[in-house]
Amino acid sequence: MKLYVGNLANSVTEEDLKGIFTSYGALTSAVIIKDRINQSSKGFGFIEFQNSTDAAKAMKELNAKEIKGRSIVVNEARPKTENTSGFGSSNRRW
Repeated sequence: MKLYVGNLANSVTEEDLKGIFTSYGALTSAVIIKDRINQSSKGFGFIEFQNSTDAAKAMKELNAKEIKGRSIVVNEARPKTENTSGFGSSNRRW
């Protein structure tokens, strides 16, 4: 099960996330999303658990918990959707 973790302070690292979430069970991955240009944190990331029961427990207990001065948001990650707006869109009207 994959979790979205939002409202992260810029100082939170992937190692910090692993340390926090590993106490709830075995992780498959822990990633903080970064800006392509300057590699700074975008303030959110994803945690993937091997076991959905562990993920559900972590989500329940860590949502709204304060980490490095910010109250984080933890939800089940939604599947990535295709961007149909902008350049290359098949919805052009010209």
